[in-house]
Amino acid sequence: MAYVVIAQWTAKPDEVDEVERCLGALGQASRAEPGNLQYTVHRDPADPRVFVIYEQYADEAAFQAHVDSPHFQELGLGDGIPRLSSRERQFLVSVDE
Repeated sequence: MAYVVIAQWTAKPDEVDEVERCLGALGQASRAEPGNLQYTVHRDPADPRVFVIYEQYADEAAFQAHVDSPHFQELGLGDGIPRLSSRERQFLVSVDE
């Protein structure tokens, strides 16, 4: 059963480029994780401050390994998230597998 996370990051107005940099590096490192099935960063064309991240993991344990990883701790929690005005997350599991 796949474990899906959909996150929306809204950058502070003066932090858009830095948030994009963090997400680019975070995406590259996250896609290399053994339990990661997909990590795609999207940007809202109507509001360039808004990024939507679609993440898919083999299971919830793989997602937790992602959260505990050094790259998420550094790039996500330490660098990117403090540059946000808001952050929302939705957690889902697949039903058709």
